[in-house]
Amino acid sequence: MKLKINELKPNPTNPRLIKENKFKKLVKSIKDFPEMLELRPIIVDEDMTILGGNMRYKASVEAGLKEVYVKVAKGLTEEQKQEFIVKDNVGFGEWDWSILANEWDNAKLGEWGMDVWQPEEAVDYSALEDLDFGNTLDTKTAGVKRGLVVEFNAEHYDEANELITASRKEGNNIGLIILNAFRK
Repeated sequence: MKLKINELKPNPTNPRLIKENKFKKLVKSIKDFPEMLELRPIIVDEDMTILGGNMRYKASVEAGLKEVYVKVAKGLTEEQKQEFIVKDNVGFGEWDWSILANEWDNAKLGEWGMDVWQPEEAVDYSALEDLDFGNTLDTKTAGVKRGLVVEFNAEHYDEANELITASRKEGNNIGLIILNAFRK
């Protein structure tokens, strides 16, 4: 059913947060694809308190929507309501990063709210501005693996992928192999 947005009550004990940059993406997502809200309505109890969809509700308000789709969860105990709030937000599955990287448009995934690799100029480092790492950063990052993106022309991609996969299975350090090749 569709209700006026001001009839809904945000849940004061909702344990989920959303960072400003993700919130902006969610607002944009709702503006760009409002039909998604009908396919995934906000879940409320009989008192119209939101159990699932608090962030979608806030983003809908920010987007200027006057009405939203809701589904009323009737007859739940307080314990069941709490369980629903958590389970609604727990991600039990995992992403297949290989399929995402090879079959999906990275820019679109980022626009849709996924945390995916973005070109350097697209990365928002503003969350780090107030942090003072002092001299401890080097000790905390010692031994941590880091990654680089290696680009291949389309006609070389499959061969490169096969060789890299086979080399990893043999226990080779691909990064060191590349570094040594550049040193020559």
